[in-house]
Amino acid sequence: PVPGGRRVFFQKHMSHHLLPGIDRAWLARLTHAFLIRDPREMLTSLIKVTPSITLSDTGLPQQVELIRFVEDREGRTPPILDARDVREDPRGMLTALCQRVGIEFSEAMLSWPAGPRATDGVWAKHWYAAVEKSTGFEPYRPKQEAVPPEYDYVLAQAVELYERMHRV
Repeated sequence: PVPGGRRVFFQKHMSHHLLPGIDRAWLARLTHAFLIRDPREMLTSLIKVTPSITLSDTGLPQQVELIRFVEDREGRTPPILDARDVREDPRGMLTALCQRVGIEFSEAMLSWPAGPRATDGVWAKHWYAAVEKSTGFEPYRPKQEAVPPEYDYVLAQAVELYERMHRV
């Protein structure tokens, strides 16, 4: 149930947590939107926190599976936003997303107070240091860091999945 009788209850789910044995039936009750990020930039961050990564650790195969789940159920592709596009045009991208999912855009979506949030969960200390310092969307800046060669095999597979989702 939606807490407090609210009309909108946002949940952020990490697709790599969707393990093979987890029942997916509950997903049919949700409205889905997907955030993707170019693996050439995402992998360098992931490697710092999760050494010896596999393609499954990226969550990309699971995202493709979930997108197909929604397409099969609804007969349409859910909204898929690229993180770079959001950072380059937060207002435009969030306005378009809100229209697609049937909620009203609010200026409050573009800024927030700095600091941790009670809703950040157990992963905050590993992932959210920059978010906790921020008060709004930073402009996009390409990462200069290259994916180490030992991850070329993961990068190649990840790029193929990312580009498949990005084309939609």
